[in-house]
Amino acid sequence: MRVTVDLEADAAYVEIADDVKDGEAVEQVVIDRPGRGDVVLDFDVDGHLLGVEIIGAAGLLRRSVLVAADRT
Repeated sequence: MRVTVDLEADAAYVEIADDVKDGEAVEQVVIDRPGRGDVVLDFDVDGHLLGVEIIGAAGLLRRSVLVAADRT
């Protein structure tokens, strides 16, 4: 599992599956956190969870997570 963050875009990604390829996520489930951001769950064709995108990361993640995350 790996956490990456793009501070300029205020977005983070938690990779649950290793080596997720472009286009592998075929279904996204959006969880709206009004006034804070969105959480997007990425699933593959078999329904396996690949990763979690956090839009509005500064408002949804603890600072310690943002500091420890890899930068993109």
